[in-house]
Amino acid sequence: MTDRAAEISAFLTAAGWGQAQRRHLAGDASDRRYERLRLGAATAVLMDNPPGGVDDPAAFANMARHLRGLDLSAPAILAEDLGHGLLLLEDLGDDLFARLLQTDPTREADLCAPAVDVLLHLQRAATPPGLPNLSAADWAGAAGFALDWYACAATGQKSDAKPFVAILTAALQAHADGPRVLILRDYHAENLLWLPGREGLKRVGVLDFQLGQLGQPGYDLVSLLQDARRDVAPETEAAMIARFVATRGEDPETFAAQYATLGAQRALRILGVFARLCLVAGKPHYLRLVPRVWSQLQRNLAHPALADLRAICDATLPVPTPEILQKIEQQCPASPSR
Repeated sequence: MTDRAAEISAFLTAAGWGQAQRRHLAGDASDRRYERLRLGAATAVLMDNPPGGVDDPAAFANMARHLRGLDLSAPAILAEDLGHGLLLLEDLGDDLFARLLQTDPTREADLCAPAVDVLLHLQRAATPPGLPNLSAADWAGAAGFALDWYACAATGQKSDAKPFVAILTAALQAHADGPRVLILRDYHAENLLWLPGREGLKRVGVLDFQLGQLGQPGYDLVSLLQDARRDVAPETEAAMIARFVATRGEDPETFAAQYATLGAQRALRILGVFARLCLVAGKPHYLRLVPRVWSQLQRNLAHPALADLRAICDATLPVPTPEILQKIEQQCPASPSR
């Protein structure tokens, strides 16, 4: 038995789940992995988040408790060993939005509407203390991943990111740098569950929120409606934006500029993240999602407020043709560094 396996076994035994049947449930773009445990008729989920990674299990636990305090359906923490990066979570089931929509795409608007309402409820509430609050320049710098990883891998040349970051910083300052709200950052169909046995907003189960921080109101809406992993119908996107804007009392034109700016920042960062996941983590399958993210980026850059950003993106970022993506994939290591 490895040291990690022994730590997990000791944790589960202490929590009363040592005799549970264990089955791999999921992994993601981080170092985390999940198992479903079954003990008689009861089930739970083990989160294995090895220490030393980017994500902090304490941040997950704290945010879960905050969300539950707002009467939202984050998983309850059944047991925890934060020093070893282990959490035992309430099992919210398998009805991910992504899975339900793959079976029946006609449910898209019916599922997205309560998910938007959860965001509205969340953003009306007081934020937890001590959350990161990045500046516009910080957000722009994060989008520099598009140059550092995607463009560099595609062209073989490293570009000076300073002009790109400066232009995106200016756009964010002009259109998406107002009062902060809590954002969960990965608010999309693979992290949302439908819980029809519950009532109201509790019907939406929320997962993967440990990177929650302060940000702009439109950010999580972009995550939901410009999903890197699946297409959202244009009419659904328009209807959900209108629902969000009307409830918040926003000016539609002002919010459209915010939405496009945040959408561009997010798409740019994701391009870089997906390239890095191939080049460093040995996960080339993320490259299959790049054309969709590129299309989302182009739609956002079409907003008149982003003409300068569009120009520099056109000049520095190659179109992800099949040849470009194959070139990046050929650089994927056989033995990843993480």
